[in-house]
Amino acid sequence: MSNPLESTIILLNSLNHGDRIRGLNQLRTIDKAEAFRLILPLVKDMNTRVRYAAVSQLDVLGTENLELALKLLRDRLFNDPEPDVQAAAADAIGGLKLTEAYDDLAQVYHQTSEWLVQFSIIATLGELGEPRGFELLEEALNSNVNLLQTAAIGSLGELGDQRAIELLIPFANHEDWQIRYRLVQALGRLGGEQAQTVLRQLANDEMAQVAQEAKNNLS
Repeated sequence: MSNPLESTIILLNSLNHGDRIRGLNQLRTIDKAEAFRLILPLVKDMNTRVRYAAVSQLDVLGTENLELALKLLRDRLFNDPEPDVQAAAADAIGGLKLTEAYDDLAQVYHQTSEWLVQFSIIATLGELGEPRGFELLEEALNSNVNLLQTAAIGSLGELGDQRAIELLIPFANHEDWQIRYRLVQALGRLGGEQAQTVLRQLANDEMAQVAQEAKNNLS
């Protein structure tokens, strides 16, 4: 019987895209350095699902060679024809904290018409931890797309810039309770008396989930 590495290599080289995806899943069970080497060709696979699965794993395997991972992710962010794969590239850039790719993320955010790609870029900026992301998050807060606003609120909380509190306060009265819920979490992360004042208000929110989360974040 083949050992795990041999069986994984066979699957990754199969003509059947389902086998290649199974092989990608098996990469999690082998040495990271070897897994990174094997995943490289799959990042540009002809099948969208295979590319998506490969790019999604780079946020873990990419630590083996951050310079090469950055090159691959930039390529997929700009050049992949499928929004799902571009979005996965943005997620991985944030997961690896590749702050040198911030300008690339900002450029794609402004150029793309795909809301999924924009959402992934905004959602990953908090994890990325690049201070320059504050301005792009402020821009997303003014979007007319609730999902972008929700992602921006969450990322502002993660980014930890106290200037965000003034921008976030108006959302305490937003009609969408999921936005208010995310606001509570962000304010809990940011802290400070001003944030606590808003949290005390939201502790009486008509939506039980929002009220309870606000109480949980009160100091």
